Amino acid sequence: MSEAPSARLLGQLAPRLHPLHLPPRQPPANLDELADLLPPEQRRTPAAVLVALVPRADDAHVLLTRRDERLSQHAGQVSFPGGRADLDDRGPLATALREAREEVGLEPDWLRPLGWLDRYDTISGFRVTPLVAALQPGYHAALQPGEVAEAFEVPLRFLRDPRNLERRELDYRGRRRAYVQFRYGAHTIWGATAAILLDLARRIGETD
Repeated sequence: MSEAPSARLLGQLAPRLHPLHLPPRQPPANLDELADLLPPEQRRTPAAVLVALVPRADDAHVLLTRRDERLSQHAGQVSFPGGRADLDDRGPLATALREAREEVGLEPDWLRPLGWLDRYDTISGFRVTPLVAALQPGYHAALQPGEVAEAFEVPLRFLRDPRNLERRELDYRGRRRAYVQFRYGAHTIWGATAAILLDLARRIGETD
């Protein structure tokens, strides 16, 4: 029996990630954008997110969430399961798995960690380490009330197609700034989430 395309894709991706035992420590890819927004000493809060890839029959899909509209920060925005590190977390792997369980009900034994994407620092002061992991297709999402409004999947094929990547600019704190976004159905994916997805798509390569 031949290997499913989604499983083959995950196998090709794993060697292109930072090794699981070596979370990235180099400066973030968006360092230049942060230079006049937030000094380095204010970018010290460790955080981790889970980039969960679900092998489906047609393609591997990325699991994303939409934050509750009633939240005081980032209300209604699309994000990955994840968040701030707790003092008890033994590194970003523990943070990503704990947050995924709390926010979306994903059990650790449903996940097979593959490696890391580049670190991404946010203007809110978080140093985000993205964990890439394969998620069992039969998972059941149990959303955290008041935090997560929706969980949905986006095919990797959509993210790898350069026609679906939008490059935008806006005026923010005195100058024009570039950012990327994806529009998938009713969802607009931008900010740190879109930047991390672009890192993922680049490592895999464009669709044929």
